[in-house]
Amino acid sequence: MNAGTAILPVAGALLAALFFGVSTPLSKPLTGSLGAFTLAGLLYLGAGLGLAALEPFRRRPAVPAGRRLNRKYVAGMIVFGGLLGPVFLMLAIKRAPAASVAIWLNMELIATALLGWLLFKDHLHARGWLSVAITLAAGLMLSYDGGAAGLAAGGLTALACLCWGFDNHFTALIDDLSPSRSTMIKGLAAGGTNLLIGLALAGWTPPPAGPVIKALLVGFVSYGLSITLYIASAQKLGAVRSQLAFSTAPVFGVVLSVLLLGEGLSAVQIVSGALLFGSVLLMMSEKHAHAHIHAAMDHSHSHTHDDLHHGHSHDGAPAGEHSHFHRHEPAEHEHPHWPDLHHRHGH
Repeated sequence: MNAGTAILPVAGALLAALFFGVSTPLSKPLTGSLGAFTLAGLLYLGAGLGLAALEPFRRRPAVPAGRRLNRKYVAGMIVFGGLLGPVFLMLAIKRAPAASVAIWLNMELIATALLGWLLFKDHLHARGWLSVAITLAAGLMLSYDGGAAGLAAGGLTALACLCWGFDNHFTALIDDLSPSRSTMIKGLAAGGTNLLIGLALAGWTPPPAGPVIKALLVGFVSYGLSITLYIASAQKLGAVRSQLAFSTAPVFGVVLSVLLLGEGLSAVQIVSGALLFGSVLLMMSEKHAHAHIHAAMDHSHSHTHDDLHHGHSHDGAPAGEHSHFHRHEPAEHEHPHWPDLHHRHGH
C-alpha cells in the first residue's frame, strides 16, 4: 500500500481520533457519580451493545467450519484493551484535569511504536520515526501549555497507554473478524466484566440512571465507532502508522472546546496541531519496498481484486471492496507496502 491508496484508511483513523478525542471531557463529569470500574465497564458495554444492535444489518464473512479464530489476539485485545486500559484511564481522569489526561494520551503512540519495533514486526524507517518524534514534541508542547498531569495520574495514563499499545497490535492482526465484530466482542466481554467488578466494589448498589445512560452513549460513539474505524485502518496501515493518525485526537478535543465551550485558542495549540497533522502527512509519504516472501495463508478480511494479493476467483465476482474467507498462495515479489495483514515479515 502506498500513499495514494492510504488516503481512506488514514481518513478512517482521523475520524476515529475525532470520536475518541471527545471522550475524555465527556467522561470527566461522570467520574463524580460512577466508580472507575463501573464507568469503564459502561463505556465499553455501550460500545458492545451499540454495535450488537447494528450487527444484523451487516454482512459477515463466511469462515469455514472448524477454522480457529485468532484466539490469542482476541484474548489479548479483551484483557489489555477492554479490561485494563480503560480502568487505568478512568482512575487518571478522576485525579487530573481532563485536558491534561487527553494530552498525555499521546504516550499511546510511543508505546505502540516501541512494541511494534520490539515484538510485532511493525517496522518504521526514517520518516516514520521522524513522525513519532514530531508527534511526541507536539504532545509535550500541549502538555506545557495546558499544565502537566499529577505524578499519579501521569503514571496511570502511561499504564493505560501501554495496555492500548498491546491492544493496537493485537487488533491489527485479527483477520477472521470484521472490525465492528471484534469491537463488539471486546465491548461486551470487557465491559460486562468491569461493570460487575464495579458493582461488587460498590456493594451492588445500582448507579444513578442519568450517568449510566450518558456513559453508554459516550461509549458507543467514542469507543464503539472509534475502535471500529481504528481497527479497519490498522489492518491496512499497521498499528503504528494508524496510531500516528489517531494521535491527532487531542487536537480535535481542543477544537471542540473552542467551538462548543468558547475556550480560547493559544499559539502553542495552533503550532502543536499543525505539527500533529504534519506528522501524519510525513508518515503517508513514507515509501518502503523490497523483495519479500508471502507464505501461504487462509484468512478473511476486507479487500478488493485490484491489488497484488487478491487474484482469487469467485462463483460470482463481486464488484468493489468485499470480505470473505480466501486463500493466498505462496509468492515472492517486490512492491511498495506497509505492515498490513499481508506484510509482517522480517527485515
